[in-house]
Amino acid sequence: MGGQVSVPEGVHVVVVGGGFGGIAAAQQLKSAGVSFTLVDMRDAFHHNVAALRASVEPGFAQRTFIPYAETFGSSFVQGRVERVDPETQMVVLQGGREIQYSHLILCTGSDGPFPGKFNTEASLQNAVQTYEDFVQQIQVADSVLVVGGGGTGVEMAAEIKTEYPDKKVVLIHSRIGLADPQLVHSVRQQVKEVLLEKGVELVLGQKVSNLSELPLNVTQKDLEVKTDKGETLRTDLIISCTGIRINSAAYASSLAASMAEDGALKVNDHLQVQGFSNVYAVGDCADLQEPKLAYHAGLHASVAVGNILNSLSGKPLSTYSTGSVTMLLAMGRDDGVGQFNGFRLPRWMVALGKSRDLLLWKSWREMQQKQP
Repeated sequence: MGGQVSVPEGVHVVVVGGGFGGIAAAQQLKSAGVSFTLVDMRDAFHHNVAALRASVEPGFAQRTFIPYAETFGSSFVQGRVERVDPETQMVVLQGGREIQYSHLILCTGSDGPFPGKFNTEASLQNAVQTYEDFVQQIQVADSVLVVGGGGTGVEMAAEIKTEYPDKKVVLIHSRIGLADPQLVHSVRQQVKEVLLEKGVELVLGQKVSNLSELPLNVTQKDLEVKTDKGETLRTDLIISCTGIRINSAAYASSLAASMAEDGALKVNDHLQVQGFSNVYAVGDCADLQEPKLAYHAGLHASVAVGNILNSLSGKPLSTYSTGSVTMLLAMGRDDGVGQFNGFRLPRWMVALGKSRDLLLWKSWREMQQKQP
């Protein structure tokens, strides 16, 4: 972001949500010498790009949580945001604490089932323990059913089969095509090839019809799973990788007029929330036609912080435009598929660039801390 800027008195930016977009925004504000508060309900950033590896490999979860306070000091506040009040320019936390803002960056992200998402109020150690407990559930299961063949589902199935090649792993998906529809066709075909090479069994074009009656994430021998096509599958452990939704609770009451149907916030080309010049949406909660990726959240954060600085110094605002899709899928630590700007990458390159370390080094570097 460059060096520090001259900041008028009374400028204070509140960043709601400490995911990938939130920590990128906070770090850039810190570098620019702008007063800010980062608010998150947990005490540690979760590098959830590596959440699925933490679900299968004992001892790995510790590396996926990074304490906020060590990086941001008193600029970090732990708490749950109950609402934002754009009239008084106040963020109200559970318990009644109020934080005044001149500018607001909303990075509330999305939620979904564990282990792909972990949006629970928990200390770092409790969060790590939750993943370690889940590793044990996988270890005692002879067979695992992964429900959902989007990006999370295919990575989950590949991680399990890579770590435990002798387990039976079945992936069921309601559509025939796997992974994100915005990926080029040849990459989606490669996803299927890698899973089959690893020995994952695929049940495509079918849904689980009795999922709500079945226990998730807990090993119970010989669970009976029925599909909408009349098939019966038997498994010991069911992991759901479907049902991602936008986290809109913090702003739903006050910014309802600016929300899309799915709860995301409508933004202009400068990532300003519709109707507000001093409120920005970053990451999954921004209503943009692109895949919800950590990579995009970081790009959004740069534009939002840059535009706050531009607005303070009277410079024109910069625009954000969605480009060709760049997406890397880690298919276990030894393989991967993906594309860069719409062009398919060699599998070895994805394995080297993402799968081996899952970009953990990047978050630890951004948080200016040493990885354990």
